[in-house]
Amino acid sequence: MVLELYLDLLSQPCRAIYIFAKKNGIPFQMQTVDLRKGEHLSDAFAQVNPMMKVPAMKDNDFTLGESVAILLYLTHKYKVPDHWYPQDLQARARVDEYLAWQHTALRRSCLRALWHKVMFPVFLGERVPSETLAATLAELDVNLRVLEDKFLQDKAFLVGPHISLADLVAITELMHVAAALSLKGIPSWLRGTIELRQQWERSSSVRPMRSSSRLRTLLLPTPS
Repeated sequence: MVLELYLDLLSQPCRAIYIFAKKNGIPFQMQTVDLRKGEHLSDAFAQVNPMMKVPAMKDNDFTLGESVAILLYLTHKYKVPDHWYPQDLQARARVDEYLAWQHTALRRSCLRALWHKVMFPVFLGERVPSETLAATLAELDVNLRVLEDKFLQDKAFLVGPHISLADLVAITELMHVAAALSLKGIPSWLRGTIELRQQWERSSSVRPMRSSSRLRTLLLPTPS
């Protein structure tokens, strides 16, 4: 049976898995789980992931949740280029370090910023106190500085000269928040993800943001 990926492409971790599978020619059948319709709460989906969260994966009788676990499973099962998850012990440890930090730091602050700046006031009509928004954006700024000063430094990509799972997870996380907040000074390493963005656009009719041209301008400036 073909590998099944249960995804909603509005979800940042789901996009990372989708792009990774497409980019590396991994055969899979996509099962769309519409979060806005509450399909992740259905009894049918609970059979795949009892935690009722996307992404999820089913490989014959084996099921798996959590985006990083799924990315690593695909990396180990399929012959993908070494740069995604290097065999070199220390380079691999750097990827692991970023992935561990991401979930409790950058992802958390990006989600909070998106909800406080856009989702609550624009879509739900709920005002966010200015002091709350200021604290949220300050937290995001701290984590963006860590991303650039600790992880990126003067390297082409987060762990070295080649793109890795760390970069893929980072770019999919920053897509929404960069466009929503009109962030300036996004690290130039994002230019190296142009091919991933093109892969996304070729293979999916779903766009990460309605204003895709604005997103490209913010995240992926044309290299000089």
